Amino acid sequence: MIITSLLDTDLYKFSMMQVVLHHFPSAQVDYRYKCRTPGIFLKPYINEIREEIHQLCKLRFTNEELKYLGGLRFIKSDFIDFLRLFYLPEHCIKIEESEIPGEISIKVSGPWLHTILFEIPVLAIVNEIYFRNTQLQPNFKEGRKRLNDKMKLVINNPNLSNFKVAEYGTRRRFSKSWHKEVVCTIKKELGKKFVGTSNVLLAKENNVLTLGTMGHEYLQACQALGPRLRDSQVFALETWAKEYRGDLGIALSDVYGLDAFLRDFDMYFCKLFDGARHDSGDPFIWGERLLDHYRKNRVDGRNKILVFSDSLTFPKAIELTNRFSGRCKLSFAIGTNLTNDLGHEPLQIVMKMVKCNGQPVAKLSDTPEKTMCDDFAYLNYLNQVFRFKFN
Repeated sequence: MIITSLLDTDLYKFSMMQVVLHHFPSAQVDYRYKCRTPGIFLKPYINEIREEIHQLCKLRFTNEELKYLGGLRFIKSDFIDFLRLFYLPEHCIKIEESEIPGEISIKVSGPWLHTILFEIPVLAIVNEIYFRNTQLQPNFKEGRKRLNDKMKLVINNPNLSNFKVAEYGTRRRFSKSWHKEVVCTIKKELGKKFVGTSNVLLAKENNVLTLGTMGHEYLQACQALGPRLRDSQVFALETWAKEYRGDLGIALSDVYGLDAFLRDFDMYFCKLFDGARHDSGDPFIWGERLLDHYRKNRVDGRNKILVFSDSLTFPKAIELTNRFSGRCKLSFAIGTNLTNDLGHEPLQIVMKMVKCNGQPVAKLSDTPEKTMCDDFAYLNYLNQVFRFKFN
C-alpha cells in the first residue's frame, strides 16, 4: 500500500474539516481531478490506482494517531470523537477512463465532511503509481545531490540567520519513501531553520511541527454557503476566526485575486490575522502590496507573517528574503521542488472543488492557468461580482 495511515495528508485538511464539522456539517460537494502536464497517459495504470484507493478506503484512525491529533492545541475533543468513527467512503469516488485518449477521470461527490480527506492521498497515489511505472530505476543519487545543494545554499549564506522553511510537498511527491528521506535530511541539515512539514504523519514520526491553515476549497465552498456571493470571502474569514479564536491565523489571499482580497481584508482582519499566504501571481509585487496595505491600515508589517508557497524554490526564497527581510516575518513553504526533484519532470496534478450544494464554485487566480471551473457562465458572474480581470 502507498497510503498506510490517514495521517499521511496535509494539516490544513484537518483544520478545514473541523470547521466543516462545526459550521457546515450538511454541505455536499463535488471535486474533479485535472492533470495540467500535457502528454501524460495514466490509463494503463487505472487498475493500480483503483486498487490503492480501495485500500485507502479501508483505513481507520488508530488510538495513537488520534492521541497525537488531540494533542494539537487547536483540535477539539468532539472532532476527535468524530474521527474515531471516520473512514473515506469508497462509493463517493469514481475513477474512470477520460474522454481524452490515454487520460483518466477522477471525481468525488458526497458530504464535504466525509470526502474532504480524499484529495491529498489520491494525488499522492497517482504520482507514485505513475513514477514507479515510468521511472523503473529512479535516480536517487541525483535527487540527493540536488537536495544537498539546496541545503548548502542556506547553510553557507551568512545573510540567512532568520531563514525559515517548511516542507509542503505531499500531493506531488515522487514517492512516500523519498518524501520521508527529504524530511529527515532537511531536519538534520537545517536544524532550527526547518520549521516543520505540512504532512501530519511525518511531523509525528520526526518530532517536528505540522503546519497549515486553510486551502482554496474552504473559501470556494463559502461562495455557496455564505449569505451572498460578494460577502463570501468576508464570511469565510469571520467563520474561521470564530472557530479558532486567533489560532491558525494565516489568511489565503488568492481565491479571488489580490485586489479583491485587499478590499475585504480591512483593518479588522489586518489586526486579527497573523499574516497571509501567497500562492499565485508575482510574489514580489504581492509582498510589496500587502505591506503597503498593512501600512495604510495602521498595522506594523514587521509583526506580520508573509508565507510564500507558490512553486517555490530555494533560490527564489533567498531572493524574497533579500527583498523583505526586516520588513516582516517571513516563512517559505516549498513543495514539489523538495519532494519531486530527481531530474524527472514532476506532474502538475490537482483535485479541486467544482461544486458545493449543487452550485458551481471557482477560484479566480492571479495565475490564470490555475483557474478551474466547470461552468464558464458562473466564472463570468464571479468575475463581475469581484471585478476581477482575466483573459
